[in-house]
Amino acid sequence: MKTIGLIGGTGWVSTLEYYRIINEETNKRLGGLNAARCILYSFNYADINECNIRDDHEGVYKFVLDAALKLKNAGTDCLVLCANTMHQYVERLDEEIKLPIIHIADATASEIKKHGLSSIGLLGTKFTMEMDFYTKRLSAAGINSLVPEKPERIFIHNTIMEELLKEIFKPESKKRFLEIINDLEQKGAEGIVLGCTEIPLLIKQADTHLPIFNTLEIHAKAAVDFAIKQ
Repeated sequence: MKTIGLIGGTGWVSTLEYYRIINEETNKRLGGLNAARCILYSFNYADINECNIRDDHEGVYKFVLDAALKLKNAGTDCLVLCANTMHQYVERLDEEIKLPIIHIADATASEIKKHGLSSIGLLGTKFTMEMDFYTKRLSAAGINSLVPEKPERIFIHNTIMEELLKEIFKPESKKRFLEIINDLEQKGAEGIVLGCTEIPLLIKQADTHLPIFNTLEIHAKAAVDFAIKQ
């Protein structure tokens, strides 16, 4: 079994779920008392947020690079960035670290293709919805991405930052998310990618008839695929 290097704390609420799912899935597949071999580096998210407020992407990358180097030096066999947004740094990180990185968008694209869908609605932080680091991966797999209008993007981003990262789940926020999902369906979305690992803590498959792609769960299981593959 390979050792998984988790870069978490972005935020800690979803990182807990990564740890749980990775260990449960490992045990489900291997049985007995088997659990995952993993090493977790967890950020103080306030440090990341201060960089984001200053639009200091280089500062965020330095935090990610430092974490990745620590995990590599600790003996991990792969890296898992426990946040969709952090994948904007994957290509650069890959060049410097020379360690397999389990890409959340690639794993999600594979799952979408299994459902035979070609157009999805993408929810996430403003970075994930507005930059192309995520949608270009989906596009390479033949998947078109629809994102909400700007007011809805602002609402989603602010809800993530002000509520979900603090483990606050409001019924009224959930209601608004579902309205946005319905709007994306009207625009042609055949499924919805929960492209922030905190969103699946608020929105569940039971909340909508559209296929929901829980990127946290998909990513965690992809890490297990890598770790136990012979």
